[in-house]
Amino acid sequence: MMKAFKTIIFFLSICLFDHLGYSQVVYSSEWKSDAQKTVYVTKWKSEADMIVYKTNWKSEATSNSGIWYFTEWKSEAEWVVYFTDWKSDANLIVYFTDWKSEAGWQKK
Repeated sequence: MMKAFKTIIFFLSICLFDHLGYSQVVYSSEWKSDAQKTVYVTKWKSEADMIVYKTNWKSEATSNSGIWYFTEWKSEAEWVVYFTDWKSDANLIVYFTDWKSEAGWQKK
């Protein structure tokens, strides 16, 4: 009985660690109906909810850091996003930066 309990706790810990470690792995969908977030990209840092740094390394895409890793596989993503051309259509406004140190939430 105790061994089964330890096994369950072990697997839950792995799932939790994986979830926290890669929570800004992003998949860009062509369909708004697929998306969890509708994103508008602004030219102005001051109007962004989040400043986003796009990384090439999945391991850098940590929880709510604003560092996004774009994956080719929807099943691997924590966030499925749809990029819109209309600010009024978005529930998240982002500004892409070239500097990792600028990444993060501007407005909670």
